[in-house]
Amino acid sequence: MKNWAYKNLAAEMARRGIGVEKLRSALCICKATIYRKLAGKTAFTIDEAIKIKCTFFPSLSYEYLFKKEVPQDDD
Repeated sequence: MKNWAYKNLAAEMARRGIGVEKLRSALCICKATIYRKLAGKTAFTIDEAIKIKCTFFPSLSYEYLFKKEVPQDDD
């Protein structure tokens, strides 16, 4: 979870006991792909974001769930 770009999504998954496997299965994608998406290396498609929100987090906003954490530079 510490390498995830989507910290809010990770936190909500943890609160609700939704594991990566459950998310992966709902999206019908392979394990490597879901980890790349959660790390922010590959973007979620709009359809995937809709499926995640509607299936697991209907009361939460897209903006909140998919707020991407930007690594801060060490000046």
